[in-house]
Amino acid sequence: MSLQPKIKLLEEKHKQAELGGGQARIDKQHAAGRKTARERIEVLLDLNSFVEVDKFVTHTATDFGMEKNKILGDGVVTGHGKIDGRLVYVFAQDFTVFGGSLSRANANKIIKIMDLAMKMGAPVIGLNDSGGARIQEGVESLAGYADIFYRNVRSSGVIPQISAILGPCAGGAVYSPAITDFIMMVKETSYMFVTGPDVIKTVTNEEVTKEDLGGAMTHNKKSGVAHFTADDDEQAMMMIRELMSFLPSNNMEDPPERPCSDDPNRVIPELDDIVPTDPNRPYNMMEIIMPVIDNNHFLEVQPHYAQNIIVGFARICGKPVGIVANQPAVLAGVLDIDSSTKAARFVRFCDAFNIPLVTFEDVPGFLPGTAQEFGGIIKHGAKLLYAFAEATVPKITIITRKAYGGAYDVMSSKHIGADYNYAFPTAEIAVMGPEGAVNIIHRNALDNEEERTKAVDDYRNNFASPFKAAELGYIDEIIYPHNTRVKLRQALEMTQNKTDSNPPKKHGNIPL
Repeated sequence: MSLQPKIKLLEEKHKQAELGGGQARIDKQHAAGRKTARERIEVLLDLNSFVEVDKFVTHTATDFGMEKNKILGDGVVTGHGKIDGRLVYVFAQDFTVFGGSLSRANANKIIKIMDLAMKMGAPVIGLNDSGGARIQEGVESLAGYADIFYRNVRSSGVIPQISAILGPCAGGAVYSPAITDFIMMVKETSYMFVTGPDVIKTVTNEEVTKEDLGGAMTHNKKSGVAHFTADDDEQAMMMIRELMSFLPSNNMEDPPERPCSDDPNRVIPELDDIVPTDPNRPYNMMEIIMPVIDNNHFLEVQPHYAQNIIVGFARICGKPVGIVANQPAVLAGVLDIDSSTKAARFVRFCDAFNIPLVTFEDVPGFLPGTAQEFGGIIKHGAKLLYAFAEATVPKITIITRKAYGGAYDVMSSKHIGADYNYAFPTAEIAVMGPEGAVNIIHRNALDNEEERTKAVDDYRNNFASPFKAAELGYIDEIIYPHNTRVKLRQALEMTQNKTDSNPPKKHGNIPL
């Protein structure tokens, strides 16, 4: 008996599954400036590396005439492939099939690859493009969501989880991405909201567009929900590939090293003049970060949100590091609610995945004011303190200028477990700025402006300098700024075999 008819049937089924919701719907997706699920996977993964799982799965619903409407794959494409030769698991929701809505069957497909990813110790990348729960399936769809959320939480800190929002995501569809490590959004084609504009109009009478409510820039700039923005689907896939190049496959591995073509002993003379002598003059911390890292290559995370702090990934001599830096050019680099939360989450991610932390510090303190106090700056500032203190990866800190008050402690000081602390000669480490300190110490004892100026200068020279802290061993080395790259390399080499662990416990209770 010939196998030919069976092979022909298999070919037919493949073609059917690959067509998703049909050519008309594919054309509509393209007309909206979006790629299909399969096209996105093709751009994301190494050429010909994708292996599809559960291609022929269909839903099992029988209500509302659904039994007459079955499409192979059921609205999600799942499988595994490679990025730069490393195994990753992928699911991509297919908006051409039932609007990418979640059924029990396609939730099971996602669950299967999440379970495989945990067993194999490989990252999961979710390409989300979904109208939410499949209403015809009711509670079964909701159960599918909860099963996915549960796995997101179990996987957190064990394998990297990355979400790309590539269309409208509403209701339950937003909570899985919210638990994952990084969220990528696409300008003008992707949205996230718990309730859409129509519901909001009905309930609260507010009128708001989809873009203003949950568009890419709303979540990247205002809410801080998302971490990256791309101009289109293709750029989003490329950015995920770049992000993956800094991350290990799981929490038991070190991040991948790259051959380094940038001189490890490179001195940077221009750094000697970056920090202004006037303590009130701003400068751009990026001008210190960029020349110090390999090939000026910095992948900034949340670049539009809480810009008074900079976080992102770079390499130093081929090894990935996480960089946290105050930005004196924005709000003088103060710590506030948003910057503390942004940095704390980044620090905890790096710690979970064995990525050393390099901190560039120029912080005048926490932002004062009723808005901050009523918003809970004490609790939110404590998140960053908690994150740095909890982190057991190598921690290296460079104080470029101000390190005042409690903010000095919080920014990876020696006292909360930093391994190596450098200071530029321009560093000022004190309880507060010289002017404020003199006002308190001398109260009304200074008769004229000349005495006051002398007292301020004395305080600046004796207390607001790096030498007092260096005398006490709180600063390990005061360095020439032009040697920053060399010094960072030495500290990273010195700490590369660091072992440290927190006391045995179920987990700490971070101030949320």
